[in-house]
Amino acid sequence: MHSIQENNITPRAHNLDALRGFAILTMVLSGTLPWGTLPNWMYHAQVPPPDHVFNPNLPGITWVDLVFPFFLFAMGAAFPLALSKKIEQGMSQGKIVLSILSRGLMLAIFAVFVMHIRPYKLNPNPDVITWLAALGGFAILFMVYLKTPGSWPVNLGRLLKITGWIGLILWVRFIKFPNNGSFSFQRNDIILIVLTNMAVFGALIWLFTRNNMLLRLGIMGFFLAFRLVHTQWDIMNAIGPEAEPVRNIGSVLFIFSENVKNWMIHVWDYSPISWLYQFSFLKYLLIVIPGTIAGDLTLNWMKTKNSIADQGEKKMKYCVLALLMFLSLIVILAGLQSRQVFTTFLFSSAIALAALFIVRKPVSDTEKYIKSLVFWGSYWLILGLLFEPFEGGIKKDNSTLSYYFITSGLAFYLITLFTILFDIFKKQKGFSVLIRNGRNPMIAYVGMANFIWPVLHLTGIKHLAATVFSAPWTGFIWSVIETSLLAVCVAWLTKKKIFWKT
Repeated sequence: MHSIQENNITPRAHNLDALRGFAILTMVLSGTLPWGTLPNWMYHAQVPPPDHVFNPNLPGITWVDLVFPFFLFAMGAAFPLALSKKIEQGMSQGKIVLSILSRGLMLAIFAVFVMHIRPYKLNPNPDVITWLAALGGFAILFMVYLKTPGSWPVNLGRLLKITGWIGLILWVRFIKFPNNGSFSFQRNDIILIVLTNMAVFGALIWLFTRNNMLLRLGIMGFFLAFRLVHTQWDIMNAIGPEAEPVRNIGSVLFIFSENVKNWMIHVWDYSPISWLYQFSFLKYLLIVIPGTIAGDLTLNWMKTKNSIADQGEKKMKYCVLALLMFLSLIVILAGLQSRQVFTTFLFSSAIALAALFIVRKPVSDTEKYIKSLVFWGSYWLILGLLFEPFEGGIKKDNSTLSYYFITSGLAFYLITLFTILFDIFKKQKGFSVLIRNGRNPMIAYVGMANFIWPVLHLTGIKHLAATVFSAPWTGFIWSVIETSLLAVCVAWLTKKKIFWKT
């Protein structure tokens, strides 16, 4: 953000770090909530309490449904910043592609190993041995993915890395599960597998379209077209009745292609890497690609930015804009969950128009950046609302077009909000924990189940908390406390320049 440095390191886009930190910590919080006792809007909209039975026909979204797309969006926004550094350093395109594939491989390994060390996977009723094993798995990940701080001896870093890999190999070789199951690639974290696919395909798309945003949007158009017509395989029906012979040929080809397609699907399902890639994962590029646009805007702004004049009138204007960005989030969640779709569209459109009016005359580079964020956020948000009735209303699962576009718009708005807080009102210190967690998301993702919970159980604190925080909303308070403990631990590691990297 505005010339922010942390211990003399290169300035970062702290608004993107904050978005990532917000996403990862709310993701962790949503996974610790007491089951079945809170209102509907505290859980995934399609898995409501008290039974949490998945209902794919139930439209709406809650705050829990925002955390995954926000993280995907932040991942997309990071591609321009990370890959442009490699380009500026003179790295060839071939080497950059190899680095992207290497990162994807390390994420895939992470996705598989995480599911082999989670305590409730090791034992549905964890005991002391289980919690100690969970801590051991965390230690292995720590050594394998640790980016050694520059102040540490080089040989120490190598020793830790080798020890970690040996530990990982021994773990997967000898691990046994309660049902006598052993290591399997099919036992993996689906969220991380999707992120792996997005890390590879999203980065490659940005790399080859970095100078042509229209082409990047065109790729989205092809995915959109496929999404709309993928069930209409008999294209020859579009020719019309006057071309009956051609239509008959088309029907034969359709039957043949369906058989070939089903055979290929069957073969792929039993292939050794079917766990790693499914075409359906690529639907999330409809969130990642808008994220790359935010990353391009941020990269250009960081190269040219200057300060906004400290004027009371401007601060008041941006205070109103910040409130509008936050209000839009509340309107979307409340309106779509209560199924007041048209009213939500009207209010959201009014908020978008008011926001665009506020930013209509930018002067500084930061103001121009904020204007671009508001414009793109409004575009994706309104587009998503127009798609809302399609596919039975907005849903996270199975995800709808409106879900991709609305969450992308809200992500743009949230980045706008963080930019205002950090660069106009200089409040970044108050969000330092959020920012530092956003810089270290891998530790934050695995730290609750494999560090915080084992420590709390082994010390007896968890048992005591279960007695004290037994009511529904006090249970939520305990979830916040647990998440806060994790956030502080990760923030401390980040401050000490201890990161996990792929």
